[in-house]
Amino acid sequence: MGVYIVRRLLQTIPVVLGVTALVYFILFQTGDPTFLMVSTDASREEVERIRRELGFDQPWYIQYIHFLGRAVRGDFGVSLRQGQPVFNIILERYPATLELTFAAMFIALALALPLGVISATRRNSAFDNFAMAFALVGQSTPVFFLGIILLFVFGGLLGWFPIGGRGRGELGDELRHLILPAITLGTFSVARNARLVRSTLLEVLGQDYIRTARAKGLAERVVIWQHALKNALIPVVTVVGLEFGTLLGGAVITETVFAWPGVGSLVIRAIGQKDFPVVVGTVTVLSVSFVLINLIVDLLYGYLDPRVRYR
Repeated sequence: MGVYIVRRLLQTIPVVLGVTALVYFILFQTGDPTFLMVSTDASREEVERIRRELGFDQPWYIQYIHFLGRAVRGDFGVSLRQGQPVFNIILERYPATLELTFAAMFIALALALPLGVISATRRNSAFDNFAMAFALVGQSTPVFFLGIILLFVFGGLLGWFPIGGRGRGELGDELRHLILPAITLGTFSVARNARLVRSTLLEVLGQDYIRTARAKGLAERVVIWQHALKNALIPVVTVVGLEFGTLLGGAVITETVFAWPGVGSLVIRAIGQKDFPVVVGTVTVLSVSFVLINLIVDLLYGYLDPRVRYR
């Protein structure tokens, strides 16, 4: 097991390097941010001096190598706009993004599992047709559109929820601020996971050992919840790991719509301001988070499926 974990961790290094290098290259093509940091009447000598101080006079790959050298020590540089260490800025906002992502995932699984199970056990019923139609609509609705609709109806017209922000630190107030963004972000996952649970459970229910369990006289709920569902959840666990990374990325849009103070809204603002260190630092943190979550999912997959062995 230990060797497997080390091997998987080593395999994540090229992924993180590839993503951050691509982002660095794209940012380099957008122009020199030095001009955003000097006054319009600055002399050429002053512009060149600031460019040299920041290292923007070097090729992008040289700048990237310097960034990697600092990043392994936890130093992502200093924000060009805020003048603060990038790591501290991300650390301040990252908990808000994790809070939103976990809330969205909780909502997704809490709704998808019963929807999928009931649809599979009542195949072709009115409930099954309604649930799958709901799932199709959920998968087809853009996140930003759903967020705007929820804001308009429940925040504007009805006034049940705040229209933005994270709250004042009180539990009840924070939950009221969290509900709409979490529903918006988690709706797509609800739809996809419900369809996946239904299809995998239907496949498992056709297996010989399920027919044997029924022939022994076991109650249907025991057959479903204790025998069939565990095997049906194996592919769901894999998808959930991938979706967690998707939700982290999708939080960029959701946080912007709801003015949620996470790293998603941070990176959008940094892109507009050409704050390169903040953009690259944020992408690096999100990339590492994604690969670590997938490592955890791989370990859970091995627990759920005894056929998988880590050497």
